[in-house]
Amino acid sequence: MDVKSYIEAARLRTLPLSISGIIVGSFIAASKGVFNWEICVLALLTTTGFQIISNFANDYGDGVKGTDNKDRVGPERAIQSGAISPNQMLNAIKISVIITFIIAVYLIYKAFGKEDFLNLFIFFILGVLSIVAAIKYTVGKKAYGYSGFGDLFVFLFFGLVSVIGSYYLYSKELNITILLPAISIGSLSIGVLNLNNMRDRASDIKSGKRTLVVKMGSDYAKYYHYYLLVIPYLFTILYSIIHYKSPYQFLFLLTLFPIIKHFKVVYRNRNPKLLDPELKKLAITTFVFSILFGIGLIV
Repeated sequence: MDVKSYIEAARLRTLPLSISGIIVGSFIAASKGVFNWEICVLALLTTTGFQIISNFANDYGDGVKGTDNKDRVGPERAIQSGAISPNQMLNAIKISVIITFIIAVYLIYKAFGKEDFLNLFIFFILGVLSIVAAIKYTVGKKAYGYSGFGDLFVFLFFGLVSVIGSYYLYSKELNITILLPAISIGSLSIGVLNLNNMRDRASDIKSGKRTLVVKMGSDYAKYYHYYLLVIPYLFTILYSIIHYKSPYQFLFLLTLFPIIKHFKVVYRNRNPKLLDPELKKLAITTFVFSILFGIGLIV
């Protein structure tokens, strides 16, 4: 077994983006005095597992459908290159699902114990839905990533479920204002997906992958992208004003510098292939955004 090929297929560079919501939810919990390190580590491991499942499933789904072909702009995938066979990738998905499910169940148990049946049931269902969503993005005849619903699911799971769900694991309570940073992280996460889809628009059209970018066209995809970059700052500023304690809560505004630079690159872009480096930059900026926002809450 070529371990290196599986590590590459896991696309570790995507992990900082996937845990950004957990970081935000955890920092909010810390600011309210309900943080727990064990829950934090288990939540980070669970989310990392979901992302690896998604990455393996994307490689498998796009590989067997022929979407990953010579027209694709991004890095060559494992099945596309022949480094991993479809059956091997399917087995990797199954193993990842089992490991992640076990960690998720332990996380839920540590958060709620065995007496709180309602919360146990709700988060168990959320865990199952997260795994299904990770797989069904590109796998199967009705893969939602092929019909333009990828953005919605990224918003729900990377934003709302990740931030609000992680905060609830600590606090056992809901706070309507946490919707604001949850929407912010969800929007930035969609931004990364939108960049990916803008880059791959030509090859997606050829392979029948009807992403939102394919449906709306490249010009409107850019306008959509601008909104995805602006909304997070407006909503997080509003949250910081509502819960204002110190000016440090606006530390996240430092990420405006790379965001403005990124905005200009997208605005001026005429060759979608040149957007590829921007995916990593926006993902890292989102990660730094979550860290700075969190630090601002507790210093």
